[in-house]
Amino acid sequence: MNLKKLIPIIILLFAFSANAQISKVQYQQIDSLFTEWNKSNHPGGAIGIMQNGKTVFLKAYGLASMEYLVPNTIGTLFNTGSVSKQFTAMGIVLLQQQGKLSFDDDIRKYLPELPDFGETISIRHMLHHTSGLRSLHAMLGLAGWRGDDSRTNEDLNRFMNKQQDLNFKPGDEYLYCNTGYMLMVNIIERVTGEKFPKWMKNNVFEPLGMTNTYVEDNYNRIVLNNATSYYKDESNDFNRSVEYWGYIGSGNMHSTVEDILIWLNNFSEPSLNWERAFKMLQTTDKLNDGSKNNYAFGVTVDEVKGLKRIQHGGAIGGFRSFVSAYPEEQLSIAVLTNFSSSDSRQKKAQIAAVLLKKYDKEIAVKEKTTEDLRANQLSNEKLKSFEASYWNDKDNYARKIYLKNDTLRYSRSATNESPIVPIGNDSFQMLKVSADLKVKFEINGKGKSMIVTVNHGQPSLFQGFEPTLRTKKELASYSGKFYSPELETTYDIYLKNDTLFYHNARHGDFKMKVLKKDVLEGEWPLNIAKFQRDEEGNINGILVSNGRVRNLWFEKHQ
Repeated sequence: MNLKKLIPIIILLFAFSANAQISKVQYQQIDSLFTEWNKSNHPGGAIGIMQNGKTVFLKAYGLASMEYLVPNTIGTLFNTGSVSKQFTAMGIVLLQQQGKLSFDDDIRKYLPELPDFGETISIRHMLHHTSGLRSLHAMLGLAGWRGDDSRTNEDLNRFMNKQQDLNFKPGDEYLYCNTGYMLMVNIIERVTGEKFPKWMKNNVFEPLGMTNTYVEDNYNRIVLNNATSYYKDESNDFNRSVEYWGYIGSGNMHSTVEDILIWLNNFSEPSLNWERAFKMLQTTDKLNDGSKNNYAFGVTVDEVKGLKRIQHGGAIGGFRSFVSAYPEEQLSIAVLTNFSSSDSRQKKAQIAAVLLKKYDKEIAVKEKTTEDLRANQLSNEKLKSFEASYWNDKDNYARKIYLKNDTLRYSRSATNESPIVPIGNDSFQMLKVSADLKVKFEINGKGKSMIVTVNHGQPSLFQGFEPTLRTKKELASYSGKFYSPELETTYDIYLKNDTLFYHNARHGDFKMKVLKKDVLEGEWPLNIAKFQRDEEGNINGILVSNGRVRNLWFEKHQ
């Protein structure tokens, strides 16, 4: 047969084989989710699906380089961001299996230079994000580092050695923390005597057949087939989003969509001698109070449509990655992109919806509405009794509850609020959110309080307070220079034209507002400043929080 005539037949047979596990309609539905990425001069990504050990969808979209109009391919390398964490966790798992460490070892056994926080932090705590350690970006942001400053594991180590406090007691809470996964790099290197990138290549990537995957500890390195990442500005134009950061362990692993599918398939069909290790990655442990934490070892373990799901996402620069495995269906999905898009995670969910449609219930569960809950309707007088501003002192944020059009509103900001409707005399269900969020109020001689529970997790406690206008004299009293010996950084809070500002040498000047007495709110990185007073009532410092850093002490110098 003529070779030119044979090639189309081979291609057709290959396409049929690749798509044998999903229908033509499913293939087209999934493909249609990403066709917009093929617009002229548009970045994109690579999408891979594996089912029953066979690749059933593998396709690239958009440009890997907008400058040179180079298209993405299935062989393009993407920075996977925090998807890297499960690979670092696997390194720890392998060493535990070899008897070289234990998940429950005190991390200071391997990292004796770390401060003694008065609490034992185990490797298990870091794997589960329950260590209480302050997280890298939030901490360095407060230290004056900007988003385009290079940062490495050595930078983290230097700052961690100066820390004096934790965000919370280890095991009390789940709070996502890059620091723990970066410190695990130090542990792996000290236990093995090898550099982390080389050890991961020899002990994880190559044994699993992931020949196009590597840990990037030098962002200046030139590696063929790496995509460039982009983000959209306010004008909806794309700009380069350079990932300046050179840290490893919590991110900066580069891979292809095919290699990621090889990895994910091990959650369904483990490679020879890897079954125990991949099962260990799915280990979940309860918090100190017995409540559930579904973050395992570098992956989240939950359910969708009654099916077990193992998943994680990643973001660095403009790269976005979303991967998931459904072991009971022997299904793996990988979405790797080179531009920041709010709908990339949604598209991964849409792929799963197409492939798991058979699990949809015949009668759809209707979203609760005010009409559905009319039987629990309360009078406006009763509803108004719950109106107030509420403060969460542990997590340092406020919420406002107010009545509008016969319905209570749960306000996060002027442009972000949700209705809550009664399911009892003082209990409410939030509408128009994907989570099962319940709100319970209590009014007594001490005032008003509010308890918020999300998906039956740990309750968050809020105390009611009354915002009041502050006099110019009181505003001026918050002025001063505040210094952190842990971060070697100063913030100057000052009053100008009846408005409070904070100033940092590297971040510049930003407005602040009074949330409640002795609590100011500003823009990143100084989000919340809680003023502390001595016995005579004089301000002697501030406790600063910005999400993944809580209550870091800045002493007043002036």
